[in-house]
Amino acid sequence: MSENELLKPDAIESDDDDTVCLGESFFIDNNYELATFTFGSHVLHLLCLQSASTDFDLTGQLVWPGARLLNQYISNNVELLQGSSALELGSGVGVTGILCSRFCHKVVLTDHNDEVLKILNKNIELHKSSEDSNSCAALSAEKLEWGNSDQLDHILQKHPEGFDLILGADIYILFILSFKRSLFRVHAWFQKTVEACASRRETYRYKCRVFELNLPVFQQNSVPPLFDTVKQLLCLQGKERCRFILAYVSRSKMMDVMVTKEAIVHGLQINEVEGSRSVISNLEGVIYEITL
Repeated sequence: MSENELLKPDAIESDDDDTVCLGESFFIDNNYELATFTFGSHVLHLLCLQSASTDFDLTGQLVWPGARLLNQYISNNVELLQGSSALELGSGVGVTGILCSRFCHKVVLTDHNDEVLKILNKNIELHKSSEDSNSCAALSAEKLEWGNSDQLDHILQKHPEGFDLILGADIYILFILSFKRSLFRVHAWFQKTVEACASRRETYRYKCRVFELNLPVFQQNSVPPLFDTVKQLLCLQGKERCRFILAYVSRSKMMDVMVTKEAIVHGLQINEVEGSRSVISNLEGVIYEITL
């Protein structure tokens, strides 16, 4: 059994083993459904998950409230994108980038997770083949982890002129939410296992002091690399030539302060777009425009 496979009860060789290893597949949900999204007069058909049951840092399999907020803003302000080039950070299933492709001449969608990139590429192909794509943009997907200079350089080798717009929606979501859901699933798995063992009148002694989960540990320092990447992209075009449009949905005061603080620490100007503040999915959302 490979280290990425789920360790099943009958694979435990010793009662003295203190470690239980759960592989990626235990946390991955690939039950995608075709969903329809309408933003103004624009209709998109994309594959995505329908509920927040995903784990293993696969928040990108869902369409989050921030994406709906940003797409509504885009559909109401098409002139901002007309004829421009755009790069989206944390594209997920691609709902924002694909909408932008109807107005921009070039859109590059990015995500750091290989599993998410698979569904992102499927949605790009789905959009290109649809009769109502109305796309005028060169649409592509690239892997990009914030702060990874090699991955960013790879993208910029293909697009040395840079981009007019950087886009992001809900890309700062607390990964601890995904981590907590993972722990709940682990607990449920052990509970079912113990019940199954009891029903067979067999005794298994699990020492559960250590869980080796192939999960990215939540760290607040995910925000600084985000702004490192944003600043590099903004600097390519120079002051007043490139903007970072961020759809922000407040989930904690700590993160509210952190996002604003990191923008300032990186020497960036962060301004709330007038009239953009609204309530979405019972949360307060706002559009920020961030520049050099």
